[in-house]
Amino acid sequence: MRAGLEQRVAARAAAVRARIAAATAAEGITARVERETVRLSAPGLRARWWRDLALREAGRGGSGQ
Repeated sequence: MRAGLEQRVAARAAAVRARIAAATAAEGITARVERETVRLSAPGLRARWWRDLALREAGRGGSGQ
């Protein structure tokens, strides 16, 4: 039972990381998923992150779409 729960938690976390990567790619931002981290790079990224609610919501589990 515990193994099943761990798998579901891991799958959910992976889905969140995938949503973040997809949302940023749609905005022209390069995203790399490295284990439990999503690394982002683009000119002016910090300013774009704070201006764009859809990018922030992708990491919070919001639909954003």
